[in-house]
Amino acid sequence: MSKNGVAVLGVFVVDLAFRADKMPAIGETIAGSGFAMGPGGKGSNQAVAAARAGADVTFVSRIGSDAFGELAMKTWEAEGIQPRVVRATTAPTGAAFIYVHETRGDNAIIVVPGAASELSPADVEAAKDAISGSRVFVTQLEQPVDAARCGLEIARAAGSVTVFNPAPAAKLDDGLFALCDYVVPNESEVEMLTGIAVADIAAARRAGDVLLAKGAGTALITLGERGALLHARDRSVHVPAFAVGKVVETTGAGDAFVGGFAAALARGAEPLEAVRFGSATAGISVTRPGTAPAMPRRLEIEALLREQPAR
Repeated sequence: MSKNGVAVLGVFVVDLAFRADKMPAIGETIAGSGFAMGPGGKGSNQAVAAARAGADVTFVSRIGSDAFGELAMKTWEAEGIQPRVVRATTAPTGAAFIYVHETRGDNAIIVVPGAASELSPADVEAAKDAISGSRVFVTQLEQPVDAARCGLEIARAAGSVTVFNPAPAAKLDDGLFALCDYVVPNESEVEMLTGIAVADIAAARRAGDVLLAKGAGTALITLGERGALLHARDRSVHVPAFAVGKVVETTGAGDAFVGGFAAALARGAEPLEAVRFGSATAGISVTRPGTAPAMPRRLEIEALLREQPAR
């Protein structure tokens, strides 16, 4: 069977982003400096990033039959993403509270997946053809782990490249890692998964060894402003972050990285080249507000790669 593009299993939520100079304490009310509402959810953000980076994308999820669900459908239509979603009649589409520091751009998030919390292996099986037909399959943990496992099993059996972003972090059995060609955690997630605090690149390599021992094909650890580490059994390469401009918001940076990385793999890029493409995607995204709206286009990413070639 001819394989093409990227299939993403995950959630859509509406992001409600508040900008302020601090998080309020319990019982405290503070004045904010900005507010925005827009499309979000890790899986949907990754799908948008991959589509803007040039991939043909299918998104598998569950949303509500409500106004937020209509925003989801309009978002995917605008980005050329093929939705394979169940429209729930009782549960609402999810939402996320996002606090963004008004000058540093760092964030804190509360996600309520809504209808996507009911995403089941049966829903995933219903989209088996899309997953099996993809060149790259991506999933995370905002939906139930059983659904993620089902998607990984389908993709692995079909010979698709499997990319697992274990976020939000959770304790997982090692059998899940054995289904993954790439496990892509950030610093806090890899610490929860391995017990190793990633204070430097050497510590990231030790954490990567733990993930490989659990069965992962490759550990790809994102390190924020320090870049990313591609850690496999035959090589370990640190890819520095791209310097693009003033950081406005970091909320969707990890999703930008995963989406860009997956799009590059789907085009046939070798892994290190795909990591650099994902890093450039993330580097541009943090210079813009929002999550999905901040994702850059392929031409922008390629221009940055030409401006800052690999050292």
